[in-house]
Amino acid sequence: MELRTSIGAIVEGGTSVNYKTGSWREFRPFFVARLAPCREACPAGIDIAHFLWEVKQKRYDQAWKVIMKENPLPSVCGRVCGHPCEQACNRNELDEPLAICSLERFVGDYGQKNSMSVPTPKGQTMGMVAIVGSGPAGLSCAYHLRLLGYGVKVFERATLAGGMLRWGIPDYRLPRTILDKEIERLQDMGIEIQTNASIGREFLTEGLKEFNAIFLALGVSKDLSLGIPGEGSPGVISGLDFLRQTKEGKNPRLGNRVTVIGGGNTAIDVARTALRLGSKPSILYRRTRSEMPAVAEEVDEALKEGASIEFLTSPIAITRRERNGMRMECVRNRLDKIGPDGRRTLISISDSNFSIDSDTTIVAIGETIDPEWKEAWATVDEWGITSIPGVFAGGDLTGSPRTVSHAIGSGKKVAMAIDTFARKLDKGFTRPILLGSLGSLSMAQWMDPSSVTHRNNEVVKYKDLNHYYFEPMSRQRMPQVSNRAMRINSFEEVNLGFSKEVAIQEAERCFQCGICSYCENCYIFCPDSAAKIVDQHKVVEIDYEFCKGCGICAYECPSHFIEMVREEK
Repeated sequence: MELRTSIGAIVEGGTSVNYKTGSWREFRPFFVARLAPCREACPAGIDIAHFLWEVKQKRYDQAWKVIMKENPLPSVCGRVCGHPCEQACNRNELDEPLAICSLERFVGDYGQKNSMSVPTPKGQTMGMVAIVGSGPAGLSCAYHLRLLGYGVKVFERATLAGGMLRWGIPDYRLPRTILDKEIERLQDMGIEIQTNASIGREFLTEGLKEFNAIFLALGVSKDLSLGIPGEGSPGVISGLDFLRQTKEGKNPRLGNRVTVIGGGNTAIDVARTALRLGSKPSILYRRTRSEMPAVAEEVDEALKEGASIEFLTSPIAITRRERNGMRMECVRNRLDKIGPDGRRTLISISDSNFSIDSDTTIVAIGETIDPEWKEAWATVDEWGITSIPGVFAGGDLTGSPRTVSHAIGSGKKVAMAIDTFARKLDKGFTRPILLGSLGSLSMAQWMDPSSVTHRNNEVVKYKDLNHYYFEPMSRQRMPQVSNRAMRINSFEEVNLGFSKEVAIQEAERCFQCGICSYCENCYIFCPDSAAKIVDQHKVVEIDYEFCKGCGICAYECPSHFIEMVREEK
């Protein structure tokens, strides 16, 4: 008996035990590692599904190494990142997103506790690079350049390294000992950090005589102005200055009533710090809660600790009072149509004026760079390349969002641009390392193209997954200091971190989108035993001599890792 397939193959009757039935095949199952939405959304480009898999397998060393390929500051990011990865997580469609940020903190702290280090090239075979600024962008760039074989010298004008990580984030969120350990690891790699080093614009020309390239990672250092009468009155201070003074142990006297103006992370940090100094802060924000740029969890914590928020409120004048602090005149707002920036425009409500009395007003409506550097270059592109050959800029100096994770991603991107410049490569060389459409990059792929963990930039959607294999599971909550009095009477860290047991339970919720989850479904369901487990790590291969291309393996794959491709005739 003869059978003819639709592509013209002639086969004899029988079973796959007697015949190599692969000749019957019209479609071939093909393993295609796709992009998980969490990784596309991660500004630092971390291979999240991979490191979560390693946590699930209790291979914490490997999980740490996966993160460190892209992000040198996991213990920092695990505490202060705004975690856009969680907003993108496919698990949102089923119950709640993975607690990715908390798991990154767990892995980062594991690395610190076990004094783990990254193998570093010996010497400085690729030349020397100067980095101005030791914030997250500068430290990230320094780290990746060092791994690429460059010598790196970081210039920091403050007495200690860390930039806004050190001076702008309170200890109850980011303990200085955690930051110190992250920086010490970088110094152990051979990265030189010179503090008390004030660098001027002349360095852009003079520095290039000594260094192959210069990266300006200055960060923001000036608060934006309210632009209202009385803003310069005594008792009105800037948010950045207030946080820095507190970190230096100066603890300025605020009085009982403190008004904080702003809705970003700085404003929330200011309010929670004022609580710890014995004041009662009230935050004024001109828009609604849903539009606050601050991390939602931090806003919740501020309210839990006793801060209050007046929404849709704008100050219009400040008057100093002789015996009773100051009086701020405010107006109520309403939201109107969506404007050019994508947000609804504000309209002041007529005859809605009212006054607020306070002892201190702290302005935290946003920050900008030092004016000295604003005209340092004519242009800067998406890779941080300025109009001055050999000079690069990134982090807060460019138009990217001013978050820690974006700064880390920016520093990595500039490291690649500097490497391209030093090696005289074409910029098109960078295209294969883009992760999706949001601008994240993979340093692991830059350094070793054979290490590609995805072969397709198609982002896996929830509809692509086999939902039959997923059940609702409760998200693990970050343990905290629960007693309010203990919180606000101390600058000790509020979030306590996951235990190993909790971390494993949370990692097990991951869908492993776009990569092999080692579920063995293809091996179990294959009617011809063509799917074979080839080693102890459950690596699966398809024996195409027997695979008939039925597609059962692709259908039963939970994570959208197998694709059926038509055979060529």
